[in-house]
Formats: sequence, C-alpha cells, structure tokens
Amino acid sequence: MSHDATRDLERIFAKKSRFGSYVSHWYGEVNAKTLFVIATAGLVATALYITAIRPPEAFPLNELITIEGGTTLTSASLLLKDHSVIRSPIVLRLLVSLMGSGRGVQAGDYLFKEPKDVLGVARTISRGVYGLEPIRIRVLEGATVSSVAHLLDTYLLRFDAERFIAEAKEHEGYLFPDTYFFLPNATEEIVLRSMRQNFEAKSASIAPQIEAFGKPFRDVVIMASLLEREANTTEDRRMIAGVLWNRLERDMLLQVDAAFLYTLGKGTFDLTTEDLASDSPYNTYRFRGLPPTPIGSPSLDSLLSAVTPVHHTYLFYLADKNHVTYYSKTYQEHLRKKALYLGT
Repeated sequence: MSHDATRDLERIFAKKSRFGSYVSHWYGEVNAKTLFVIATAGLVATALYITAIRPPEAFPLNELITIEGGTTLTSASLLLKDHSVIRSPIVLRLLVSLMGSGRGVQAGDYLFKEPKDVLGVARTISRGVYGLEPIRIRVLEGATVSSVAHLLDTYLLRFDAERFIAEAKEHEGYLFPDTYFFLPNATEEIVLRSMRQNFEAKSASIAPQIEAFGKPFRDVVIMASLLEREANTTEDRRMIAGVLWNRLERDMLLQVDAAFLYTLGKGTFDLTTEDLASDSPYNTYRFRGLPPTPIGSPSLDSLLSAVTPVHHTYLFYLADKNHVTYYSKTYQEHLRKKALYLGT
C-alpha cells in the first residue's frame, strides 16, 4: 500500500472515531434525559396515586351511601369525599366528565363490598352500578313481630326495628313466615307490605276450607298461631285443634301454655304458679276464649289444621319432653297421664 493511501485510511478512521465519540456522547445525554423524565413521571404518578387515586384508609364497606335525586356532580363529589369514598373531588369530577357520556352522576343508594379507587368510583356512579344484591332471609314459622324486627335489623341497612314493631304490631299473626329476598336498602314499609301480601296470597289458597269451616277468619288465625307453637306435626295440630275447639264450644278455659311464650317467653316446663295466675289477657288459664291476638305467624299447615280439626270428644292433651302428645276425655284421665308421662 502506498504512503498516500495509508494517510487516507488514517483520516477515514479518525473521522469515524470522532463520529462514534459524538454519537456515544449524544446517546449518553439522551439516555440520561429519558431516565430523568421517566423517574420524574414515576414520582408524579406515585404522588397522584397516593393523594388522589387510591381508596381512602377509612373506605366505607357494606354501608349505604346515598346520592339523592337532582344532586349535581360537584355536590356528589363532595359527599363522597365526606364519606371517605374518594380522596379528591376534583379528580372524580374530571373522570366522570370524561366517561359519563353526558349522563353525569346517577342518583341512588350505593353499597361497596370492597374498596375502589377513584377510577372505579367514577365508573360506578356514572353508570349507576349500585352494588345492591338481594339478601336471602328466612322467617321461621311462629315468629312474632318483635323477632322478625330483630332478625331483619341484622341484615337490612335502612331497616328500623323499633319503627317496624310500632307499625306491624297490629298485624301480629298476619305476616307470613317464609323465605324472602330483600335488597340491603329495604325499609320497614317494604318488608311489612311484602309479608302482608304473602300472607294474603297464601291464606287465599285455602279460602274454600276456611269458608266451609264457618268460623271468623280472625279466630282461625289466632287458633292457628296457638297450634304452631303447640305441635310439630300436621296430625297433632289437627288433633289439638279438635281439643281446643271442643273446649271453646263448652266455654272451658283453653289453658294453652304456648301463650306464655308470647307474653313471658316461658315454655310449659318453666311456668310457675304465679305465671298461671297472672292477669295478662293472654293468660288462657284465667280468661275464657281465644287470646286477644295471634301469638305469632302461623304456617299454612297450621292455618289449614285450624279449619280441618279431627272430630273427636277429647278435651285435654299434654306433650312429654320428647314431644309425644297424649289425649284424654276427662280430667281424671288427664291427671293420670300427666303423672305417668311427666311425673307430676
């Protein structure tokens, strides 16, 4: 290779070296700027998440949050901030405006079962995803207004037990025991109406038997409420119905221990002499006739048993501790069975 060619190659390599050094320096500067921008963006995003996006520490789980009809987005955002649903009203308003499709905030009761960030809350209130699912509640046969009130008070968030008792007391015995599905925001008015309508529908299904029996419907319901507490099987209910109707026809005291469950919360084996002498109008050991009201909510079987009693001449009955029932036609026979099966 000639001397000139060698110098040309040296110049070429020198230029490449300077270019590579420049590129390396430029890349280094760009990489540093990129890293700075990314780090800054990460810090901003983290700060935004902490201060505005993530759920508050006191996020209200399983509590009703109500947005009234006509509430503006601004007012709703402040309400949600006050209830610790969100951290930033401004961010919520921005997100709802972006995703609301002109609908704004949807009024109603909202229930959150898990914490949501502000994006989830914005989506929820702009679409009206209320989070309300029906709750399955079983009201047992023989339940009183008071026991129904305390049962529902543990499930329904807008239910007032004391108000329900005050409004439903006159409907004692006419609230049908059944399985119900209520939304968490159901009120005492909704519950009372549902249970009354159910009672009317169920009792209507045996209307021909009730009419054929010929007794006042009120008396039938009271009798059915006694049978619900006094017996566990259809056979015993119909037999006991025969006994109690027989006693009423003879103007005898009913002497039904179940009535004390309603007034004193005591069963047969807990009653004292003082209890039997109490002046309560529900004391069927002192006052003739049926109690003044039903003593609980009878089942359809008890209602039907009340109007289809077994026709017999028994006037007494007793049940042992194994719930086996024995029937007698005379008081002497009743005392013998009482001594034999109860040891008294």
